[in-house]
Amino acid sequence: MDLLERRSVLALALIYLFRMLGLFLIMPVISIAGDDMTGTTAALLGMAIGIYGLTQASLQIPMGMWSDKIGRKRVIVIGLLLFAVGSLICANATDITTLIIGRAVQGAGAIASTLMALLSDVTREQNRTKAMALVGASIGASFMLSLVIGPWLYALIGLSGLFYLSFALSILGILLIVFAVPNSVHHTFRRDTTPNLAALGLVLKDSRLRFLNISVFLLHASLTALFITLPSLLLNTFEMPLEDHSWLYLIIMASAFVGMLPLVIMAEAKAKMKQVLTLVLLLLGVSTLSLQWGNHIGVFAFLLWVYFVGFNALEATLPSLISKLAPVGNRGTAMGVFSTHQFIGSFIGGAGGGWLIQNYSSNGIFWVFGVVFLAWALVSLTQPAPKQLSSLAFSLSNIDEAAIPTLTEQLMAVEGVEGLQIFEDEQTAYLKVNKKKLDKDTLARIAPQVAL
Repeated sequence: MDLLERRSVLALALIYLFRMLGLFLIMPVISIAGDDMTGTTAALLGMAIGIYGLTQASLQIPMGMWSDKIGRKRVIVIGLLLFAVGSLICANATDITTLIIGRAVQGAGAIASTLMALLSDVTREQNRTKAMALVGASIGASFMLSLVIGPWLYALIGLSGLFYLSFALSILGILLIVFAVPNSVHHTFRRDTTPNLAALGLVLKDSRLRFLNISVFLLHASLTALFITLPSLLLNTFEMPLEDHSWLYLIIMASAFVGMLPLVIMAEAKAKMKQVLTLVLLLLGVSTLSLQWGNHIGVFAFLLWVYFVGFNALEATLPSLISKLAPVGNRGTAMGVFSTHQFIGSFIGGAGGGWLIQNYSSNGIFWVFGVVFLAWALVSLTQPAPKQLSSLAFSLSNIDEAAIPTLTEQLMAVEGVEGLQIFEDEQTAYLKVNKKKLDKDTLARIAPQVAL
């Protein structure tokens, strides 16, 4: 990457980090902090945690399409302003209904797809995968960081302070998008990062993608539901002061990250993706189900560690699988549908988890998600093992419809090329390749511009 690309990608990654921090910081404390609000019930607290997922899922693709018309940076600024307004509403909320409204407004600043589209505009083809990986890492970092510093910050500045911090982070994000990211006059439509409504039906009908979408739905539903009850259990059952929760989460998350590495390596490098997926779902099911019987803090912490080993492993491998299995040239659409399921899962987990606690206690959450994960592990056994394919894309120069069949025939004749799509409107070719078998010399001779 050149200096301008590095600066732009870093700025976009930081915007992602700041925004997700603002959403997640309250997760480890809200079930305790919200008790003082007027009209609070367990069900409404769950709604307050998860409602952002509903507005996020509803608006992320429309806002991405809107950015094609009025500009990426303008939509991102609007989204961050909505997030800032929602943060102010939450910071001044004295009743649970106002908190829910504020969280919904926070989620309405749904700029994820627009940020990815802008990432395409400001990076070259050969650097786009690295840029997307950096942005993806910032999202994961925001979640882990929020669990660790959320309780500590709450002890210092309270719930209102957390939301005022979210407001400040959104303003800092606006400054970054305005001053650190260059103005892109030409907005390119890239199917590898931008959802395409014409391909939506194709993605939704794919049973392999449907399995992955439901998996991420269950994963984030369980996470949101668990954090409705975890802080209260640690505080009341195990008598752990809230400010000490940060240390517990730090130990669990750091060691869970180390624990998930062998699973990810086995899935990716050893081509054992199906086996690892099934094992991870079993870990999630057994650990979640067993949490209700963890009567000692050491046992409870160990079960949480097992859950987060599974969570981190699934969170790392599912996007990779989506990329491998997405229809050629429509990865952006597949990722958009995948993200929508993730956000809806957060909403259902919050609302449903709160309802379960209100009507059946914390054990209701542990039973429901434990059994569901175990059942989903059985479904995983019926899934075909995914091929170890990678996506490649490269730009074409002034190719017309008449030249496409010849180029298609040449590329499909290259050993290791499993599928391709060439789009005249985008002047781009997308390939699915088996990198272990790929004849790189022949491919480079046909398409010198491809980055191998």
